[in-house]
Amino acid sequence: MQDLTGLLAQHGLLLVFANVLLTQAGMPLPAVPILVVAGALAAQGEFTYTALLLTAIAAALLGDIPWYFAGRRYGHRVLRTLCRIAIEPDSCVKQTESIFERWGAPALLVAKYIPGFATVAPPLAGAMRLGFRPFLLFSTAGALLWVAAPVVLGAVFHDEVEWALQRLADLGSGALLVIGGVFAFYAGIKAVERYLFLRMLRTVRVSVAELRELMQGTTPPLVVDVRSATVRRLDPRHIPGAVPVNLEDAAAALPDVPPDRDVVVYCS
Repeated sequence: MQDLTGLLAQHGLLLVFANVLLTQAGMPLPAVPILVVAGALAAQGEFTYTALLLTAIAAALLGDIPWYFAGRRYGHRVLRTLCRIAIEPDSCVKQTESIFERWGAPALLVAKYIPGFATVAPPLAGAMRLGFRPFLLFSTAGALLWVAAPVVLGAVFHDEVEWALQRLADLGSGALLVIGGVFAFYAGIKAVERYLFLRMLRTVRVSVAELRELMQGTTPPLVVDVRSATVRRLDPRHIPGAVPVNLEDAAAALPDVPPDRDVVVYCS
């Protein structure tokens, strides 16, 4: 097998580009370890820091911009799709909207550091009609901050990274099995988490037909709309009679609900 260190040195920028691009597209790939190794290789003169930073930032933007325009064109439908396919159960749109509502475009500066928000932020920015120029400005700055941290870490500890790479090179083809096993283990954990999350949802779900039947009964349930204000603006449709409530204020907003009354909650 070709020396692993030589392989990384020869194709390092290509690996960085592909890894960052796939990560921003929503694939369960940890990009930070690759950036740390790339920072160490840059410190050893395999390629320049400028080339490394530009490559990673370009890949991040190439992954973000299509999502931005998809959100701008299709709005809440893109967000719903992301929520369905997200491999992280807690990366559902609901948990990231409040960040964007509070901070607006500057939230893009730290989006890539927040699990789930990195994937949802670009289409959410488009759906909220954030202009392309501020989106591009803050996304570029955010990508630079996100890329620079592991690159600097790899540059500072390049001797230790080189030692680790040499140990992997000594393993020969076994190194690929180790790396592949780590990635497979990571993806497997996330897939199991998603499966358990969806199974839990199925056990407590009420279908549209069941809800219609309940609402036509003598004691209709209380229907609570816990979608964020952002989603309610993007998609003004709602279940007739539903009470809009913010999760943070649910107890105060629903003080007089009898304990024996059924409550149906729906979100995005």
